[in-house]
Amino acid sequence: MNRPAAFELVEPLDRQTLGGRTYAQLSELLMSGRMAPGEKISLRQTAEVLGVSIMPVREAVSRLVADGALEVTPNRAVRVRLMTATQFRDLTQARIAIEGHAAATAAQNRHAADVKAISRAEAAMRSESRAAKPDLPRAVEFNKSFHFAVYEASHSPILVDIIRALWLKVGPVINLDLRANPERLAKGDAVRFHARVLAAIKAGDAAGARDGIAADIKNAAEVILSRGGLAE
Repeated sequence: MNRPAAFELVEPLDRQTLGGRTYAQLSELLMSGRMAPGEKISLRQTAEVLGVSIMPVREAVSRLVADGALEVTPNRAVRVRLMTATQFRDLTQARIAIEGHAAATAAQNRHAADVKAISRAEAAMRSESRAAKPDLPRAVEFNKSFHFAVYEASHSPILVDIIRALWLKVGPVINLDLRANPERLAKGDAVRFHARVLAAIKAGDAAGARDGIAADIKNAAEVILSRGGLAE
């Protein structure tokens, strides 16, 4: 029986599900800084680790290349996208505008459950930063959890999707730097900014939430750029 024209481009559901789950898992690794800029990705090894065939991995990688999170080198290897200082500054400005707006919206739209989620994430990050020997990968995860708890509280799926797209690109840079330079965590700048944002959201202070997120993003970017690890 001929397939209706509307279904010509529709993939089988199980294949879509595997591809989507693979994309989500790889996206999480990128946003959490567990994959470094320039790190090569073996499709076969990734398929083995995730317990899927190579096809969902190839599809997920193609999506991430289109997203600008991964890139294909001239010899056809796939790697985490390298970023120049100029590109990083551009992304930082976009993050300040968009994530600041999301935080301001969160201060206006948050529910009681949102405040609890943000408070838990803030407390976890603060506790880890004060530990005698902080677990840096956990701290990175707590940092991401705090930010996205704030953005989810905006109750704007469109904003959250845009922010995820930004973090796919910038996550490997900002989070890898935090893991590689534990003094950033010990200094406590992020913890102080997070506390400001939490207080503003609790108070319904949109401007305060926006300014707190902007200061957090700007401070981290200035530290990263000062290290000179990104090519111009």
